[in-house]
Amino acid sequence: MTGDGASTVARARRGRSVEGRAQVRRDLVAAAVRLFGEQGYGDTTVDGIAAAAGVGRRTFFRYFRSKEDAISPDHGSALTRIAEVFDAAHPTEPTAPLVLRASETVLDLYTEDPALSVARFRLTHDVDALRDRESASVDHYRRLFTRQLRARFAGGSDGELRAAVTGAAVVAAHNLALRAWLAAGAPADGIDACRERFRKVADMLPVEPIRPAGDLHALARRLEAVAGRLERR
Repeated sequence: MTGDGASTVARARRGRSVEGRAQVRRDLVAAAVRLFGEQGYGDTTVDGIAAAAGVGRRTFFRYFRSKEDAISPDHGSALTRIAEVFDAAHPTEPTAPLVLRASETVLDLYTEDPALSVARFRLTHDVDALRDRESASVDHYRRLFTRQLRARFAGGSDGELRAAVTGAAVVAAHNLALRAWLAAGAPADGIDACRERFRKVADMLPVEPIRPAGDLHALARRLEAVAGRLERR
């Protein structure tokens, strides 16, 4: 088998495992970032990205719907991470630490590869089409947080309003801290400061919704019953 034939087979096999597919995706993203920077957004094609990554056009479309998707962070995965944090949380967990924990799963998505995140940030800043897509993605996060919080605040005082305000504030604070870090070049020694800046939003969020009076009375009765049993023992 010739060298070119062997490399073709190797590339084909690369996408048959989870690790291999992840590597193909990373190669496509890296190729897109490099070509957008070298050739410009308008002159970069899907065929060019695929060729630079060592795969075919059909392989590209197994991973991305368009060249814009190849340069965007994996927002679908990030939204799934947030939903999983909420789903696994205890119903009585306070809101502030919960939303911080959920949000920081998204921050991890950017800090895993700072150089790539900076390249994406700069391209998004310079290309109108990418900037519009990024703005739309921000709204997806806001709506997800609002929906999850609405369910947690149901039955409480002003639950709908608390959910909307909290969701918007958390997403805005996250974006503010993240963009400042990226604009500075994503320095390794700036990650902790980025997190701390974001976490300041916790003190600005609405307080936990007040439980209905009936719930408080029921809790008091249960505590009194437990105390009575302990006294009889």
